[in-house]
Amino acid sequence: MTSSSSTSTSPGLQPTTAGSPTDRRRWFALAIVMTAAFMDLVDVTIVNIAIPAIQRDEGASFSHIQWITAGYALALGAGLITGGRLGDIYGRKKIFLIGITGFTVASALCGFAANPDMLVASRILQGGMAALMVPQVLSIVHATFPAHERGKVFGMFGMVVGLGAVSGPLLGALLTEWNLFGLEWRPIFLINLPVGIAGLLLGRKFIEESKAPKALKLDLVGVVLVTAGALMLLYPLTRGRELDWPVWGYVMMAGALVVFGALVAYEKRKTAKDGSPLIELSLFKVKSFAGGIAVQTVFGVTLGIFFLVWTMYMQVGLGWSALRAGVTGVPFSIAVSVAAGLSVQQLVPRFGRKVLQAGALTMAAGVLIYIWEADRYGSGIASWQMALPLVVMGLGMGLIVAPLTDAILSEVPREHAGSASGLLNTVQQMGNAFGLGLVSVVFYGVIDEKVTPDRIPAEFVNGFQHALWWVAAVLIAMFLLMLTLPKRPKQHIEGADSSDDDDSAAMVVSKEQEPREAVLTP
Repeated sequence: MTSSSSTSTSPGLQPTTAGSPTDRRRWFALAIVMTAAFMDLVDVTIVNIAIPAIQRDEGASFSHIQWITAGYALALGAGLITGGRLGDIYGRKKIFLIGITGFTVASALCGFAANPDMLVASRILQGGMAALMVPQVLSIVHATFPAHERGKVFGMFGMVVGLGAVSGPLLGALLTEWNLFGLEWRPIFLINLPVGIAGLLLGRKFIEESKAPKALKLDLVGVVLVTAGALMLLYPLTRGRELDWPVWGYVMMAGALVVFGALVAYEKRKTAKDGSPLIELSLFKVKSFAGGIAVQTVFGVTLGIFFLVWTMYMQVGLGWSALRAGVTGVPFSIAVSVAAGLSVQQLVPRFGRKVLQAGALTMAAGVLIYIWEADRYGSGIASWQMALPLVVMGLGMGLIVAPLTDAILSEVPREHAGSASGLLNTVQQMGNAFGLGLVSVVFYGVIDEKVTPDRIPAEFVNGFQHALWWVAAVLIAMFLLMLTLPKRPKQHIEGADSSDDDDSAAMVVSKEQEPREAVLTP
């Protein structure tokens, strides 16, 4: 989300009193935008659990499967800053309604996709539309509710995030297992249609328009360079193994570095010219933020690798049903929610950065336990035996996801809080897409697809263990990178000073990151 620090209500938004019509309207508006956020969160988690069914029914290749997930993350990550900027310039209600309309249309295209290529294209479109819709959610909350009420609102938002994390896999498993109207996996996308249409109609009626009073100009060149660089890096990773790693793939990946260098040079000129760059480069002079960007990127890589590999391991390798896989992930989601609450409320205020580092080590410990169990039990492993490593991993992730953004943003100048949050959101999604691209190397790269059917479970168990060693290594790297974060991150308390809109903005952007990270819970 962009410059929330400059957010203000439009002239039509007047102070409200309890029980007034305007007061009731804003609570309706809150329900609408939270429903949209819930729809986005569920749509990500719901797809992971249905991937094996899509692969089986549509004959999708491993490359297609990676792009069904990575394409959404890439489009979302590339468009988040732009989406927030468009809301500031043209009106958050307007862009939100455009986003939810496009998201609904893209969901229909996904549900009725005639082949894997159409599904991939529709998922990329869906991610792009989510990039318009998602940044407006908390911007609208910020513009609609006074500072002293936002603590309660964000508490409700956290509940929605947790519910989305837990219900997505289960809903996806149920819809896939039920095979409604003989549509197989397609209802996981089509379920968005009635929700999206209702959100559009009710949003037009109840959401008030708001804009930033001094919105920056849109940096289209920056958007093109970011997107081009990411594609040049990710496309060869995703297709490389399938095409036997052609030379042009290495050339493209090297070229991506050149494009990113050109982006930095252009953003410097853009800043000097009119002060409206896509990326505020001065932020990287803040040590904790620069290190935090690396932490956020690596965290995204970790999640991107683990959740796709984990799903394929259970459903394809072990032959489990979507429902069994979905239920197996519930202990993880519960552990994340519990640890996230404890970390923010009690642990970080007392122990600071050590809590996040403990989270990284705890996640790594859970991964190592999982490797040991996968080796000991092989293809005969049971769901209950997976509970221990999943709970340990979930506790570790919960210690990280909730306080991480506050820690990274705590030393960022207030006037750049919105830009910094948008950049964090973007690199996390880019890291996720990069991790999904690496799956072709760390998982599929060690699996022999030509073995007899009776050997498939052993191959997937081996690939799963190999990928988890990579995940453990990345988590250790993240632990070391966390040394760049401040020892005692400043705690933003919503409503502590309702007259200081910049402080409010800092809280808004610190909350914005939680749902994007929780998106990837199983």
